[in-house]
This record gives sequence, C-alpha cells and structure tokens, in this order.
Amino acid sequence: MRIIYMGTPDFAVPALDALAKAGHDIVAVYSQPPRPAGRGKNLTPSPVHQRAEAMGIEVRTPESLKDAAVQAAFATLDADVAVVAAYGLILPRAILDAPRHGCMNIHASLLPRWRGAAPIQRAILSGDNVTGVTIMDMAAGLDTGPMRAKYVTKIEGKTAGALTAELAQAGADLMVEVLDDVAQHPPMAQPDEGVTYAAKIAKAEARIDFTRPALQIERQVRGFNPFPGAFFEYGGERFRILTAQVEHEDGAPGALLDDALLIACGHGAIRPTLIQRAGKAAMTPDEMLRGFDMPAGSRVDG
Repeated sequence: MRIIYMGTPDFAVPALDALAKAGHDIVAVYSQPPRPAGRGKNLTPSPVHQRAEAMGIEVRTPESLKDAAVQAAFATLDADVAVVAAYGLILPRAILDAPRHGCMNIHASLLPRWRGAAPIQRAILSGDNVTGVTIMDMAAGLDTGPMRAKYVTKIEGKTAGALTAELAQAGADLMVEVLDDVAQHPPMAQPDEGVTYAAKIAKAEARIDFTRPALQIERQVRGFNPFPGAFFEYGGERFRILTAQVEHEDGAPGALLDDALLIACGHGAIRPTLIQRAGKAAMTPDEMLRGFDMPAGSRVDG
C-alpha cells in the first residue's frame, strides 16, 4: 500500500519500522515540528522525524493541518491509507477523507475505555488489570471511530515506560496484520457503554500526597515512570520515586517509619526501591542513605 505515516514520539517509531519492513510504500511522514530540547534548548526533531530521515523518507512538519495548501499537498500524495500513532495534531475532515481507506489510528487502550491523550498512564493510575491497543478508523470525534482489531495485555505491576514499549510494538505488529488483509478486519462500532477519557497528564499530578492509600501511591509511581516522575520533598530537595513497593505498616502520613525510607501513607506504607535526588543518578535507598541522612521519625513533604 501507499502509506502516509503520521506520528511523533518514541511510541510511534516501531510502527514506522514495521510498515517499511512489511514492504509498504511510505510516501511521506508527518510529524510535529522540531521543539527545543536538552540543556541548550536546541530545536530537536521528534523521534519519528529522526527515524524517517534515517530511512530516506520525506518528512513534513506543519504546525497545523487546517491550512488549505497543507491539505492539498497531503491529498496529492495519493495514499491508500494514512497510519496515525500519537501524532498530536487534530486531523480535519479533508485529511481524514483524502486516503482511499481513510486514516487508521494505533491507540494505546482498549476502546472505548481511555479515549484521549494519556491512556497508558490513566489505566495504571486507575488500577486497571488489563489494557492494550486498538486499531481504529479515525472519525471526527475524539477516538470515537470504529474498531478493526485489538491486542490485550495484563498490566501486572508494569511501569508506564515498560507498558508503552510493549504496546508500541504490539500496535505496530497489529497494524501490519490489519493492512495485510483489510477485508478480514472490518470496522466495528464502539459500544456506548464503558466510555472513559484519559486527560493529559499535568505535572502537578506527580507530587505525592501521602494522605492517600499506599496502593494508590504505588500506582502513581508506576504511572509516572519515566515521566514526569512521582516526587516528594525533604530538606528543600526534590526526590523522585521510580519504583516502590507497598508494605502493611501504619503511621502519620509522610512520616519515616524506619531508617530505610519506609514512608507512612493514609493507609499502609510505601517503600521506594529506586529513587533519584534532583541532579543525581537513580539509586537504591541503601545507596542514597549512605551519604544522606533521613532518619526514622522525620517527615517528607508531598
């Protein structure tokens, strides 16, 4: 097939690779424009942009798809289908209708649960047992289009980073399967029941509130690993908890219950197993506490 590929972050790279490996003709890649990144805040192309250039594929980075000239240029590519994965721009009707088979999206949830911007993180934060990927035809609404295929996986204590990597590859494989025989994957309307929305993650959500149950805080740690990182403050410094386990101890929320960083929560306690001080490398609590004193009885601030 002649494919226009539309994606931006690391999540979207495996599908680009898989479609090329399957022998499809990727006529152009659309990605978000380069953004400032790194200490020097230099303009940096997105991961998909960089990968496409390395593959010798034309990359287009419009700020918007609403311009008539941009839409005309898209249509002249004469694509059979546009494959979309975490692209980040709204697709107007003229874009949705241009390819012969329309636009198909790799969405990282089991629709209609978790429509929207942050389905992986919201699934973890909400304590869902399973999640997955849905291949769907794109429509004018927010992730409302009919579905063609699904991949299901157990969350089982996975971090957002680990789950993103798994679903990125699963979505890539599933999209190749769908395009290999579109007729065998007819679109099915989403059910009206079970609709939820995955709002974009706000940085303020990463601050840990130790009055909440330890089980919820452990989900917060996994849901915000690697970004933005669930954190607390102690002695004027910020500490990101990267991994943690729940323990059945009680105390005043935020109190350190031992000399090995067991922190009391609203119900139960949380013990970080990998932690990062601001400006430092990630390390175990034992490693950190060799040179930094956080004694039992002191308190941390969420």
